[in-house]
Amino acid sequence: MPYQHLFFDLDHTIWDFEMNSKETLSDLHHKYKLTEKGIDNFDAFFDGYSIHNHRLWDRYTKGFIKQEELRWKRIYLSLLDYKIADESLSRAMSVDYLDILPNKTNLFPYTLEILEYLKGKGYQMHLITNGFESVQFKKIENSNLASYFNQVITSEASNSLKPHKEIFEYALQKSNAILSESIMIGDNESADIQGAINIGMDSVFVNHINAVPTVPATYTITHLKELENIF
Repeated sequence: MPYQHLFFDLDHTIWDFEMNSKETLSDLHHKYKLTEKGIDNFDAFFDGYSIHNHRLWDRYTKGFIKQEELRWKRIYLSLLDYKIADESLSRAMSVDYLDILPNKTNLFPYTLEILEYLKGKGYQMHLITNGFESVQFKKIENSNLASYFNQVITSEASNSLKPHKEIFEYALQKSNAILSESIMIGDNESADIQGAINIGMDSVFVNHINAVPTVPATYTITHLKELENIF
């Protein structure tokens, strides 16, 4: 086998962040009675949240904002769309969001089957994630993913974020992996694929949404089952 170590991204790659996030926000919409505050269309509220969350994550990964600002401002800006300028409410919801979210367990189709397949073939599997460390470990445990991964490399532990090569260097060291025998598997072109390129690692672009590729990956798939064609 040319590869021995498979480095997976977690959110949006194997753990269905959008579905789990939507369920979490639905819980909060009900708990905080947001309908009574004028937010009667939950789907529109979630769509707005997703836009704000994506933009703020981009700023966070580029070092423009800190983790704490990301956590509460994505809620604040979503509420502000409805002329609700309430920082206290935003902060309370952000705490509850991070408490509830990791208890959600929706995975992309064929996730457990492909992980079992790869484990059976003797691959060493690890995770590299920019997500908040305490939240990520809870997601992994609650979704029954822990047994498949030898190392979980987080941005907090490595003091770096994808796509910077330092987090990948830390991952290789932590897992005792050789670069030429390693490959990155992720959905985010700017973080996962560009990050792999930055260190000279092969990559698999998990293109769940059939986007037009903008960064050259070694392989591109649209469904996790297609990993069987590579490994």
